[in-house]
This record gives sequence, structure tokens and C-alpha cells, in this order.
Amino acid sequence: MVTLETAEKALKSVYLNVVADQLNIGVNPLLAKIEQTTSDVWGKEIIKLVPYGINGGIGAGTESGELPSPAANNYDRFKLELKNLYGTIELSDKAIRASQSNTGAFVNLLNAEMEGLLKASKFNLGRMLYGDGSGILATCQASGSSANNIKVDKVNNLMEGMVVDVYSMSSDSVYSDLKGVRITAIDRVNNVVTVSGSVSSSVQDGDTLTVQGSKENELTGLGAIFSDKDLYGLAREGRSWLQPKHYESVGAISSAKIQSAIDYIDEVAGSQIDFIVCSYDVRRAYLDYLALTRTNIDYMNLDGGFKALSYNGIPLIADRFVDNGTMYLLNSKDFKMHQLCDWRWLEGDNGKVIKQKAGSATYSATLVKYADMICDKPIGQAKLSGITA
Repeated sequence: MVTLETAEKALKSVYLNVVADQLNIGVNPLLAKIEQTTSDVWGKEIIKLVPYGINGGIGAGTESGELPSPAANNYDRFKLELKNLYGTIELSDKAIRASQSNTGAFVNLLNAEMEGLLKASKFNLGRMLYGDGSGILATCQASGSSANNIKVDKVNNLMEGMVVDVYSMSSDSVYSDLKGVRITAIDRVNNVVTVSGSVSSSVQDGDTLTVQGSKENELTGLGAIFSDKDLYGLAREGRSWLQPKHYESVGAISSAKIQSAIDYIDEVAGSQIDFIVCSYDVRRAYLDYLALTRTNIDYMNLDGGFKALSYNGIPLIADRFVDNGTMYLLNSKDFKMHQLCDWRWLEGDNGKVIKQKAGSATYSATLVKYADMICDKPIGQAKLSGITA
């Protein structure tokens, strides 16, 4: 007979390793290339000494002259709080009881919940990699919005079923009737999002959408590296090595423009670009360029079962979470996902992972990971934007 105890054992011994593996290497090709480590984690924080520049104790002189003065490596300190990443499944008491005498039915029930959790977790982890940690999914526009229908600047970070908060730009607080509302439909042609609930507030230009309770709590992704704000607790002013290269208004894409950025990174930072990721419209534009120049199109297989275009042996992939007209050129070896531990089930005082929800005939289990991403060498990365399709 199927019981909560058997479900507990299944979640701990069968599903956990599979889910952790999928969330570590199966989210997208970029995350699959980033090393995951528990180093430099101190309590609830990541504190990391990072070298920059080169050792200055080098020189040439005469046979009897003075030796070079010592000048040790330069170091600075990165500091980040670990982010709390959660994913929850829910089982109703009625569904559990209905499948008690049928093991196959219960397995199907559990599989369906875990597959849903995986799909949602992959979507949000993939999205966070390109975000700036603010959790902002899109910016609202007053013109074109009405009650439950919200006009936004982009919809690539949104999906039906997401639960979101809408923040007022003027007060930096959530509208009371737009807190924890669920996206029921997305008009991807006109960039209009429909949300559930009884909505009376009128959104204003500059208001923002975030995942429920996630504002300023998401991973420090590529958006933070290529922003103008402080990074990892350090001011950028006076720290040229914290400044990645950003080519704006690139126009038509070409191999020469990509190679120019790669050469600059190699020349200035001594960094070797080993991963290129762009938006779908940029990949189409690049394929058109290759066709016009009659260049062979090469493909390569990546870890995690992913397939990519090859640019001189460097994988080039497209990702839905990269903004239109944008391409990133990265050295994946400069990135680390620092974590307190790998994915784990949240356990109660009695060691149980399945808990009854208060006042409800349902049970829930929560997957958790405490982590954040750091790029040791921001100057070794580049971004091309304003690419025309």
C-alpha cells in the first residue's frame, strides 16, 4: 500500500539525485559549463579574494645593479549574500488516498508533480542567469494597459502560470490588488499580459513585474555584470578590471565584428572566449550572414545533450532569455556557482520532507538551494547589443 512514508522515501532516495542533476546541467548550456563549488562560502555569505592585474615584482637590470622591488599580486574582495532558491510540489490528501491501492497511479501522480517542478525550475533558473538580481521580468506601459491586461516592454521572461507581483515605480511597493496574481494568458504579438484576480489599479509607465516575493532576491546574473551599478559589493569607479567590454549599436552582425570583440578580450584581459550566447533573432541574422558569404555552417554537441553552432570551435547558442539584438561573448571558466550545498529537500524538525499545509487537505514538499553566481574576471567578458536582424 502507498503511504506518505513511501512517498518520503521516493523523494529522498529516487527523485532527489535525478532532479539535482537536471537542475545543475539540464537547464541550459551556459549553466552546464559553470563550475559549482562550496568554496568561499562563509555562513550565509560568499566572501572571495580575487586577484587582478599582474605581479609587479618583475624587471631587468645590470649584472651588479639593484634587483627589482617586490610588488605582490593585487587583490580585492567580493562579497555576496547567498540567494535562497525554492521549488515546491503539492499533493492533495484526496489524490493520495485514491491511489493508495494502486502503486502505478501514485507513481504517475508523483512523476507529474516532479516534472512540473522541473519545468518551472529550469525556466526560472535559466532566466536568472541573464538577469541582474533585481527579479524584474518586464516593465509596464500605461498605454495599452487596462485592469487585468498589462502592456509590457517584453515577454521573453514570462510564461502562463507564473505568479507575479506588480511594483509601483513611484512608491517602490506592490499594488495590493496586483500582489501574487497569476498570469493566465500572454499576447506575444502585442506584449500584453493577462493576470487573474479583481484588479482596480492602473499601472503606470515604469512599473515592474517580478516573480512573487523575489524582488532583489534572485541570482546575480549577466545583467548585473554588464550594468553600471556596483558589483559584488565593490564600486566600479577606479576599478577598470570590473568593467566588461560593451559594444553598442553594432548593426549588421558579421564574423569580423565577433572576432574584433574576441581579439580585444584576449589582448586586454588575456581571457579566452569559450562560449557565445545570443538572442534568437541574432542567431537567424548570423545564419543569414553565413549563407550570404557562402560559409559552411558547422555544429557541435555540448554537455547536457545540447547542440550549438560552431564559431571557430566556440559554441554559439541562442537563448530565449537574451534580449533581442544582443550577443554575449564569455569565458565560462571565470564563472562559479558558489553554494552552501547542492539541491536538498527542506526538512522539518522530525526529518520529514512532506508536510501538511496548515488549514488545508494538501501536503507539500520544498526543494531548496542556497547559492549565487560570481564572475571572477568581468573584464574578460564582452557584450554586443543593437544588432540588427
